[in-house]
Amino acid sequence: MKKRLKALLLAGVLVVSSFTACGKKEKNQVDASETKDTKITIAASPTPHAEILEKVKPILKEQGYDLDIKIFEDYVLPMTVVESGEIDANYAVHVPYLESFNEEQGTHLANAGGIHYEPFGIYPGKKKDLADIAKGDTIAVPNDTTNEARALLLLQDNGIITLKEGAGLTATINDIVDNPYEVKIQELEAAQVARVRSEVAFVVLNGNYALEAGLSVGKDSIAYEKSDSEAAKTYVNIIAVKSGHENDEAIQALVKALQSQEIKDYINETYDGAVVPFE
Repeated sequence: MKKRLKALLLAGVLVVSSFTACGKKEKNQVDASETKDTKITIAASPTPHAEILEKVKPILKEQGYDLDIKIFEDYVLPMTVVESGEIDANYAVHVPYLESFNEEQGTHLANAGGIHYEPFGIYPGKKKDLADIAKGDTIAVPNDTTNEARALLLLQDNGIITLKEGAGLTATINDIVDNPYEVKIQELEAAQVARVRSEVAFVVLNGNYALEAGLSVGKDSIAYEKSDSEAAKTYVNIIAVKSGHENDEAIQALVKALQSQEIKDYINETYDGAVVPFE
């Protein structure tokens, strides 16, 4: 009798233990799901993207989202980590870059919303004024497809070169049909352009890299894209996501927070025209 009672008690303990363990497992599973649903991981360039995202953090926090910002120094890796699913979104590029990247790399990235644009500018190197340009001078520009075209178009707008008709947003140095100053175009990875200012006559910079170099488009550039230019509208910086996730609740919460008046005011007050909210 005692042996039978002992066996029944032991069986009861095992049943309770099993039930408790199952309960704990279910609770852990719910917690993991909640963490996944409320955490947004985003790749960003240091300036201005990551800085703007830091200001968005408390806005999203009030909505129950935890924004995890991963900083990258280039344009390529932020795209690949979104394609692989390692990171939810990317705030570092504009639409033409995204489209050319998809075409060249076979990726499937999409635009979830436009946030701001950064006027391209021509900045002094060894020379301070475009009127001082001389034959054989070197001008450094970004070497990626869309940003090089943008740089060349700005040089054309300022009478330094002429591109063949229709070159537009796919222009390369091979499309230069008139080069009266015989300038040498030095093609560099975008992040490297500002670092050769002391070695070349002029540099043509993306807005974010100008900021990182301590340059203001309004105060330091010799010439820059105007706010109503086609380039400004074309090169709006976006939130890029894996195709099919553009309308995810968390992604749209992120986009709306970035497009809020609070963030627009921050951008206008902070970047002195080097970053302009997209309307």
